[in-house]
Amino acid sequence: MSSSHIAIPSILKVGKGALKSIGSHIRSGGLEKAVIYFGNGLIDMFGGEVMESLKDAGVTVLEYRELDSIKIEDIVELAFSIDNKAQVIVGLGGGKVIDAAKYAAYLRKLPFLSVPTSASSDGFSSASASLTVGGRRTSVPARMAYGIIADTDVIKSAPEKFLYSGIGDMVSKITALYDWAFEAAGGYTGINDFAVMIAKKAVNSFVRTPFQDIHEDLFLRELLDSLAMSGIANEIAGSSAPTSGSEHLISHALDKMLEQPQLHGIQVGIATYLMSKVQEHRFQRVDTIFTETGFWDYVRTLDLHREDYERAVDMAPSIKPFRHTYLHEEKYREAAKQILREDAVLQSIFR
Repeated sequence: MSSSHIAIPSILKVGKGALKSIGSHIRSGGLEKAVIYFGNGLIDMFGGEVMESLKDAGVTVLEYRELDSIKIEDIVELAFSIDNKAQVIVGLGGGKVIDAAKYAAYLRKLPFLSVPTSASSDGFSSASASLTVGGRRTSVPARMAYGIIADTDVIKSAPEKFLYSGIGDMVSKITALYDWAFEAAGGYTGINDFAVMIAKKAVNSFVRTPFQDIHEDLFLRELLDSLAMSGIANEIAGSSAPTSGSEHLISHALDKMLEQPQLHGIQVGIATYLMSKVQEHRFQRVDTIFTETGFWDYVRTLDLHREDYERAVDMAPSIKPFRHTYLHEEKYREAAKQILREDAVLQSIFR
């Protein structure tokens, strides 16, 4: 008999005031020497609190600085300049610094502590990093975070658009899972039932969370917990298939096409609704959660163009030619473009 071994975070702390205990969480793992990377402007906002917590816990900070670049060559240079005495790398901020710190830790074979300051996507929990390679955003391998610390007080202080982005990315698991099942039914891939279960439980738990306001602690905890579970589902599957399907291909295509694409989760959310209509699967639920959270209201303030999404639908199969989602078949691409032109909800968001 054989069994599978998967990596899961040794630390998972999500809640009010979690950042104040960062030092004790690091120290509890026997780690004493840390390198900390902050997102732009975040040393002024959180540096004092973090440094005090680390000092109180007896953790020595070998280096701390703000990071902005996600060029792979810059991160490689950064990684191999890290002090050899470092025992853990901490990334505190949004997607860019999380990805940069995560990849540097991967290159140096060091534990990575993920401290997101927004809930804009599941990137803080994933085993990959989105970096710029040859001038294009590209997903590169990394490893599951050693720990995740998400302070809901910090998360709710971020601009609201990041919450909408996280909502869009979380709800996308509905269409991603349906795409994976579609591939498996066609004989194009195998499927991991345990990964499906984890991803399905994550998205269902989130969309069924009662709330009056998306800034409520319960709603934020559910969003963050569910995004973290999504990363674990990918780890189990050995790929992003449980959480990334045709809706993500559309977003990646938009990233390549547009000079100024929208936030990842915003594009993914719109594409999720589109693909749920194509799949004829749970589109009412997707529309309801986007309406009740205010996601659609926010999207209607953006300067979006239907033609861009039509082009992205056509480009989608070339983004990952080794996959076989709904959009890899012409009849479903044509159906998607027809829905883009005729669906009342989508008509209300495009110029």
